[in-house]
Amino acid sequence: MPTATRTNPLSYLTDQLNELKSKGTHFKLRVLEDEQAPECTFDGKRVINLASNNYLGLTTHPKLREAALEATRKYGVGSGAVRTIAGTMKIHMELEEKIARFKNVEACVVFQSGFAANAGTVSAVLGKEDFIISDQLNHASIIDGARLSRAKILVFNHKDLAHAEQQLASVQDQPGRKLLITDGVFSMDGDIGPLPGLCDLAEKYGAIMMVDDAHASGVLGRNGRGTIDHFHQHGRVDIQVGTLSKAIGALGGYVCGTRDLIDYLYHRARPFLFSTSHPPSVAATCIAAFDVLEQEPERIDKLWENTRFWKKELGLLGFDIGGKTTPASETPITPIILGDGARTMEFSRELFQEGVLGTGIAFPTVPEGKARVRTIMTSGHTQQELQRALEVLQKVGKQMGILG
Repeated sequence: MPTATRTNPLSYLTDQLNELKSKGTHFKLRVLEDEQAPECTFDGKRVINLASNNYLGLTTHPKLREAALEATRKYGVGSGAVRTIAGTMKIHMELEEKIARFKNVEACVVFQSGFAANAGTVSAVLGKEDFIISDQLNHASIIDGARLSRAKILVFNHKDLAHAEQQLASVQDQPGRKLLITDGVFSMDGDIGPLPGLCDLAEKYGAIMMVDDAHASGVLGRNGRGTIDHFHQHGRVDIQVGTLSKAIGALGGYVCGTRDLIDYLYHRARPFLFSTSHPPSVAATCIAAFDVLEQEPERIDKLWENTRFWKKELGLLGFDIGGKTTPASETPITPIILGDGARTMEFSRELFQEGVLGTGIAFPTVPEGKARVRTIMTSGHTQQELQRALEVLQKVGKQMGILG
């Protein structure tokens, strides 16, 4: 009996991809062919890298490389199980204890990614009778965790303490727990959350205070301890989330808090329960990275020196680097705001052809009309590299009519 021709049930995805292409916002992945470094090779082209989260250059640090190799020789390449069955290795516990001491908290649990840490924690600690009061520009992992929790979500205008209080007040007489949550550093605009004021509100309304410190880890605070340390808010934040994938140079996320919080997450955080634990090489690398944060503070000093120079020079060239239609950056994340998605992606492609990797970011990662090339400084960029990058940005900016 002849078989009927099967219609592709996923053809609608092709239609949506074609729509992205028609809007000029479709992209192809750039492929890195050597080390993640300030200057490296993508797609066969040598470029100055302005797109990496490798804030402190730790992806290639000799101490981290050696730690990974030694752990592999000693423990093998994988843990072989999830943490709750047979996959908790001594080196995982050593990493968690090290982070807890670094962050000045009772305990810590490591997740496979920062995304998993946020989403797994929010969905574990809250239920459908509870309320989440969340900054408008919080990271996607917070938003997804909030949805998974089935709690009622109230969004407050970005960094607007008065609006946050209105939202808290509107549900203060409702049964259920309240979670007030913010990014420490907002990943697209590079501004810092108003943590002291939010802590005041959390205490006033009896809310749980949670901070996602992914882009502050290794960047703000003493030796990179994050926004809680930066603002001297120790003891006022109930749940701290950080990352091991950015300034730490490796992979993973973590949650810090009381011993009972961490024990509870052992039992209820689904990414922890259902994902194989880190390879021992990654855990060892992260342990070494925290040693480097303590021993080489000059890396953070250099990061901020480069950041101040970069912001000043971009502003002098005439680029919109935030503060007009978007929040002003206060960190090594410095967006170049163009607004239009297609024009932004074209700008990014032209920069690449001229030897600069600056990734275009458009809707849905940022709102419509807020497309930008996001640039990120690292401690490894030299003055010469930054000068060359500025020359390219000026040249392409003038060619495209972005600069006068």
